[in-house]
Amino acid sequence: MTSGQDIDTLMGHLGDFGKYQAWQFTLHILSAITAGLNMLSLVTVAAVPEHRCEISEHDLNKTYTELNETILGVHIPRLQSGKFDSCSLINTTTNATYKCDSWVFDHTYYGTSRAIEWEFVCDQRWMGAVAQSAYMFGVFTGAVWLGNLADKVGRKPVFCWSAVLQLLLGVGVAFTPEYISFLVIRYLYGIFGSAGSYIPGFVLTMELVGPSKRSMCGVAFQAAFAVGIMLVAGWGAIIKDRQLLQIIYGCHALVLCGHFWLMDESPRWLWANGRTSEAVSIIKKALKTNKSPVTIAPEEYTGKAAKEKRTQNEKAGVLDLFKTPNLRKKTLNVMLCWFANSLVYYGLSLSTGSMKGNPYLVLFVMGLVELPSYVVTVYLMDRLGRRSLTSFEMIAGGICCIIAVNLAEGPVSTGFVFAGKFLIASSFAIVYNYSAELFPTVIRNSAMGLGAMCARTSGALTPLITLLDSFDPKMPAIIFAVIALVSGFLVTFLPETLEKPMPQTIEDGEKFGIGDTCFTSLCAKGAKDEDEDGKPTTDMEVKPLKSQNDAVY
Repeated sequence: MTSGQDIDTLMGHLGDFGKYQAWQFTLHILSAITAGLNMLSLVTVAAVPEHRCEISEHDLNKTYTELNETILGVHIPRLQSGKFDSCSLINTTTNATYKCDSWVFDHTYYGTSRAIEWEFVCDQRWMGAVAQSAYMFGVFTGAVWLGNLADKVGRKPVFCWSAVLQLLLGVGVAFTPEYISFLVIRYLYGIFGSAGSYIPGFVLTMELVGPSKRSMCGVAFQAAFAVGIMLVAGWGAIIKDRQLLQIIYGCHALVLCGHFWLMDESPRWLWANGRTSEAVSIIKKALKTNKSPVTIAPEEYTGKAAKEKRTQNEKAGVLDLFKTPNLRKKTLNVMLCWFANSLVYYGLSLSTGSMKGNPYLVLFVMGLVELPSYVVTVYLMDRLGRRSLTSFEMIAGGICCIIAVNLAEGPVSTGFVFAGKFLIASSFAIVYNYSAELFPTVIRNSAMGLGAMCARTSGALTPLITLLDSFDPKMPAIIFAVIALVSGFLVTFLPETLEKPMPQTIEDGEKFGIGDTCFTSLCAKGAKDEDEDGKPTTDMEVKPLKSQNDAVY
């Protein structure tokens, strides 16, 4: 029996989702809630409320005054759309227009915000976009650096120490006195706030639960992320002071700090790195928690991992994803998939941000609308497979972008925006599971980190791309749609992972899915090749077993 088969056998004794897995999964998924909350915190903390140029004879002490259109028309020019220009005034003596340098803000929904204090409007609009981009580039850094680190030193240390730093930075950023230091701390906050715990937490779950529960648990992470978005809106509606609000956001990391004592390391990671006795010890604990009658003798497994495998694993890192042709093709394809999903997801979110009404309610609904898409995703993933569903939803989401931007503003256009958000939220959720199943254990966290890096790159670029609407209002949406369509088509060349065993080693990862594309199979369950005798065989010789005692991960 090989080392990889040993750990598969041991993990199979636990069943797919017993009491132990449920408890650990609960601990892991808390990181998704804080990740979503941290990611969108700037939407309220640095919100740009309704504003216009200050009219000195009406706005006393820079206080926003509600004025009728007649008075506004005397002092403020109109844009081609018919709306009042928030960046210009009319000289009532010469009737010439000029750029203003002082603004007043409507405080109906926001008491204070960074955008009000530092005036992220008009020619300084870029400052708000850069602030959000700084956080996203922090997530980019964390995804690469911490993802690779988690493959080398373990999932648990990276998860737990990131939680501590997330708490310190989340509270500390509330007290930054000026813009540059704010950007620096936001960057560091991004490293640990939405990457450091979230990605290892997701991988821990994928390496612990059985095949039949991977889809449900993976999508549940995305639903928890959406709950984090709803928390941003909920706290924002209650707390009007931006400093106290940010402190509240940062303190949510306290729920992760107890994981030092409550959460276990991944037995698969321990086994793959030669720490066999620790892996067996955790599995024995899990069997006891699950009240399993199975007993295992640690001495039978201690030292099973071969020395040469330990040497290989110590050297395994993100670069191994590009050294062999099949892994390289899969890696580049998945990187584009993450990039495209994130770009359209945030692009559609920004387009709905202009909706009229209570901004907290709008933000809350933006998180809420994702939940039914995840229910549908869980139902369909294990029936249609990952590949076909991801491809269809990305292509359909891109088409929704194109249709929405070419329709006049109204209910129909809004409907296509929400349809696009529904589809992309679903495909984005699948990508997490899909990526974890495509890549081998020894570099799985690195692969997830690389994917998240690409997603955060596009997330960072999204607010900057939206600035292109000053040239053509349709340009941002067309860019989002084209990238989604291209990536959706390329996904059809990835192998299906449904009901396939997850690869353990670099060699397994290179062999996995060779010759399996959407075009070599008539169904989404994964292609099967034929050997010389015409006997069908899967891409890997190991097949997932059905019973609790012989289940394979």
